[in-house]
Order: sequence, then structure tokens, then C-alpha cells
Amino acid sequence: MKNIFLALCCLLALSGNAQILQPAHWSTSSSATEVKAGDEVDLIFSVKIDFGWYLYSTEFPCEDGPNKTVFTFIPDKSYELSGKVVPVNPIDYHDDAFDCEVKIFKKQAEFRQRVKILSAPVKINGTYEYQVCQETCTSGDGEFSFTNFKVLGASVVQPKIEQAATEIIPVDTTKEVIPSAITYDKNQGPVLDKNILEGEPTIDETSFWGYLFFAFILGLTSIITPCVFPMLPMTVTFFLRDNQTKREGIRKALVFGVSIITIYTLAGTLFAVLLGTEGLNTLATHWAPNLLIFVLFIVFALSFFGLFEINAPNKLVNKADQQAEKGGLLGIFFMAATLVLVSFSCTVPIVGNVLFMSAGGQILKPVLAMFAYALAFAIPFTLFAAFPEWIKSLPKSGGWLNSVKVTLGFLELALCLKFFSIADQAYHWGLLDREINIALWIVIFSMMGFYFLGKIKLSHDSSVDLVSVPRLLLAVVTFSFVIYLTPGMWGAPLKMLAGYLPPIHTSDFDLVALTKSKNENQSCEEPKYADFLHLPHGLKGYFDYNQALACAREQNKPLFIDFTGHGCTNCREMEAVVWSDPSVLQRLNNDFVVVALYVDDKIELPEAEWITSKYDNKVKKTIGKKNADIQIANLENNAQPYYVLVGKDEKVLAWPYAYNRDPQKFVEFLERGKGKFKELYP
Repeated sequence: MKNIFLALCCLLALSGNAQILQPAHWSTSSSATEVKAGDEVDLIFSVKIDFGWYLYSTEFPCEDGPNKTVFTFIPDKSYELSGKVVPVNPIDYHDDAFDCEVKIFKKQAEFRQRVKILSAPVKINGTYEYQVCQETCTSGDGEFSFTNFKVLGASVVQPKIEQAATEIIPVDTTKEVIPSAITYDKNQGPVLDKNILEGEPTIDETSFWGYLFFAFILGLTSIITPCVFPMLPMTVTFFLRDNQTKREGIRKALVFGVSIITIYTLAGTLFAVLLGTEGLNTLATHWAPNLLIFVLFIVFALSFFGLFEINAPNKLVNKADQQAEKGGLLGIFFMAATLVLVSFSCTVPIVGNVLFMSAGGQILKPVLAMFAYALAFAIPFTLFAAFPEWIKSLPKSGGWLNSVKVTLGFLELALCLKFFSIADQAYHWGLLDREINIALWIVIFSMMGFYFLGKIKLSHDSSVDLVSVPRLLLAVVTFSFVIYLTPGMWGAPLKMLAGYLPPIHTSDFDLVALTKSKNENQSCEEPKYADFLHLPHGLKGYFDYNQALACAREQNKPLFIDFTGHGCTNCREMEAVVWSDPSVLQRLNNDFVVVALYVDDKIELPEAEWITSKYDNKVKKTIGKKNADIQIANLENNAQPYYVLVGKDEKVLAWPYAYNRDPQKFVEFLERGKGKFKELYP
């Protein structure tokens, strides 16, 4: 299989089609083509944006954040600008990585620039630069030309010519970008040699499949809630009413299970389709739905604690139950509907977790999450319906079921803080910083631990005279979690909970940051651009490829290339989550020469350092354009973050590494490159 994969990569290389991410497709037009001297017309820049990507607008208050779209017009006596470029209806968006408000476009964008025509022939030329992001970010640029104007009454009338558009051929951005073997000029950049590459390209699918597994586990958890567990013997009773063969019983049980899955999945599908991609993204970030969920989860928690009951409408339950009494396949379906409705008060809070936590701007994810939840929920009922004799082995219903309900109440209280935190961070209220969230969790889980030990008793609980072994083990796990949380009050990163807690920069006091030592490793020479470019975590390194390569050769170390950007949000996340891991940081400090190549830096280079691109034959005059060309022309990739390991002869030592938050995989990537380096340069 691996040989076939590499063969396919070679075929792609021979085809000559570079796998470059180009999610934004630009075209130009104008509001009029026949004008008189003194008339004003609108120049229109239209952008089609690939699904899942977004383009930053030209203006927003965040000055130290991602890159804005920039238009540069070349002055000419035939026209003059009237005002600034105007973005048409951008969307307000909170950028978590830079903790600021920005404006973006999704699916399509439009910018307009009004100009006054002065004379013929009209020559309006210029360039644009932009940044688009998804899980990765990429920057791009292009040139525009408006020369199709006919100036009426002018002494020189320019003939009408075809409008120049900057349409870019789209590529499939859903697939992994596989670089191919290429030729290169000396000291221009790394070259991939498939004869020495080890490992395979990394694809970050763990979060998606992990979430489906999480939904599946929640489905199993629902079975032992007080509303659902007593339904198991009721289900068996329904399927034992008629004299039927074993085969017929299994067939009806399968129909029953499929009906449960259909009802739950249909609900998730309707939820996703009715709201759509924009609706789900709004649901995930807007203050109103997040505060609503926050309140609902508190209500559900209070219900689980026994303060009141939440039940489905009696008329609806009775109607479904009447249909179930009729028997047949339709009766089986309505029996499944009865189960769903009766279990409403216990399953809706859990289903809510699945739906709302998966509402991150996708449609497919909540649908599949609901299917995974429903599948787990349906399996036990299907099995007991097919083999009703198993019911004799189940424990009797009793006080332990209420303990499960109370435990879920504690978990609901802890989980609701996440939704409040989303609104708090998005709108800068400053009401729930990291310490407050952790303190509340410490209290909640401490109370849950004492509940397991029988020290806290609620109204519907049975007396706990002796603590059972399961309760004792649960108490041990809970109090251990509390101890794990405690250092977070003083700045411990708590990486396991990074997705549930407010970011660490909201901490009022970070003892870890105050005591963190800096890396004192000396570089070969003073790095260029170190006065305005920096590496995280005290790392020493370079910001110029040739300077870093010379140092790597001198120190006999592999070169670690970090293709990054000032506006790359995921680059910052990788640095915070992965680079900060001691096993990663130690290796970067000691085993590699590190170079960060910023692909969006605007500082112009001395003319002697300008290069002519092998990719588009254009002269690259800035630090960013030169670094971006190194990545595109030599690695056939333009997404950031992107990490590459090269040896003395600039051959890539292992498959390049993209966005993946798993430190262990990053360590494996570093070790593969280091091992190949020792093999090639003993």
C-alpha cells in the first residue's frame, strides 16, 4: 500500500500540477465601460471563497492581529482615487488567537473602489494582498488591470479590449498536500527526495473521530439514567407479548433499533440543515445562544438534583403510546418514539452537549455525532428486544439510578461554564477569567467527590451507610482530578483541558511564566531581523533561510524550518500547545537549528537579495514574498503552519508536518528527521 501511495505521488509530480492551496479566486469588473472625462465609476473586486475558508477584510480595529486585505494602486494621470476601498457587507468575527474583533468574508467577497476618470487612455493597474484561513492559513497576492474604458469625446479614444481577470484555478483543499520531487537552485530552498523520506504525511483527523467516539460514549451513558434504564424491562415486555419465532423477534428488534437511530439522527439532521453552516457558526460564537445554553444546562442540573422534573407533554407521550399498542412495524416505530419521549428529561441535556459542542460551522459533524449517539443508545435496547431473556440478569432499579442522575447534574454545572466562557471571551466582558473557572470546577468536583462518599445527600437519595467499592473508586478519580486542577490557579497550562478553560492569558497571576527560564544556547552569528522577529519560549534561532542553513552546517545539526506568519492563528496555537511541551522544546533547543520563515512580512530586502521566482517568474522583493516563494516553489505548499526538516544538502529528511496538536506525533516527526540526518551525515 505504501509503495502504491508513493507511486501515485510520483504520477502527480510528473503531471506538473502543483498542489498549491488557492482557496480565494479573484476577478475584476467595473460599473461602466463607456465614460466621459470627469465621470466616476466603481472598480469591483469579486472573490469566490472555497467552502470552509474565510477571507479577512480591509478594515477592522485589531491592528496586531491577522493580515488585512490590502489594495495598492499605481498612480497614473488618467485617473484619481475617490475615497478608500470599501468592503461590501463583511461579517463581524472574534479571532480567539489574537483575542480581538475582525471582519471576514465567507463563500464570496466584494470590494469596491470609486475612481474619477480624467483622460484617455485609461490605465488603472495595481496589486492586492490577502489572507485566508481555515484550519490552516495561507496568504496570497495578485495583480489587476482595468484598461477596457472607452472615454467619450476624448481626443484619443482607447479601443475596447477584453477585461483582464485574475481567476485562479481551484484545487481540492480537502485533501492532504503531498509535495513531489523537484529540482532546485543552490541555496534557494529545500528539496524533497522521496528516496530518503520516512513516515507518512500527517492528517489531523483525531479530533473528528474522537468527537464521534465521545458522542458514542454519551449514548451509552444515557442508558443508565433514571429515565431510560427502567425502559429496558418495559421494552422486553412489549416484545414478549406475542408468540413469535426467534427469527421474527430478531427482525422486529432490528426495526426497533433502526427506528430509535432514525428518530435521533433525524433530529440532528434537521438541526444542522435548518440552521445551516452560518447558523451553526453563529450558534457556536454569538453571546445569545451561548448564554441560553448556559442557563438551560443550569436548569437541567437543578432538575437532575431533584429540584423539579422536566417531562415531555403528556398528550404527546400518550398519543405515541396508543400507536405502539396497535402492534406491527408501525407499532414498533411508535414504541421507539415513546422511548425517546419518555426519556426526554434525561437524554435532552446529554443530546444538547452533542449538538451544541459540535456546532462549529459544520453541517455533517452534528449529523454524524447524532448518529453515533443514537447508535450507542439503540444497541442495548435492540439486544434486549432480540434476546428478552437477558433481562433477568439486570440489577433492580433503585437509589443507585438517582445517584447517576445527581452525578450528571454536577457534570452539567461544570460543562455550562464553557458556554459562558465563549460569550465572555468573544465580547471581552472579563467576567469569567481562568482562575474563576478553575475555582468553580474545584468546588463542583469536590462536592461530587463528597457525594460519592455519602457526605452529601439530596432529597431523592437513599441512605449510604457503607461506601461501595465503585463509589470509592469514583471518589478517588474525582479528588485526583481536583488535585490536577489546583496548580492551574497559578498558571499551570492544564493542556488536557485546553478546549474547556479560558485561555491562559486571562490569568491574573501566572507563576509559571514568571519562573520560566530562557534558553541561553548561542547561535552561530547574530540573526538577521531579530529586532522585529521573534521565536516563542525563549528559543534561539534565525529568520533568514541561508543564514540558518549555514549555521546548521557549521553545528552539524538538521535545520528545522517553521513556515509561519504574523497573521497565522494556528501557528500561535501550535506554539502554545505543542512547542511548549517539554519533550518538544528540549529537542528544538538542543538538536536542531531553528529558522522561522515569516511568509507575510512586508519589510523590503536590499536589491542584492531579491530573487526571481521559479514558480511564477516574478521578482520577490520582501522578506515575506521571498520566504513564501521558498515554500511554494520548492515544497509545492503554501499553507501555514508547515514544518520541514532538512540536512546539509537541503534534502528533506522526513515528511513535512502540518497542523496537528498532538505533541507525541510532533516528537516522532522530529526524531525521524534526526535519525535520518545521523544516517546520512555520520
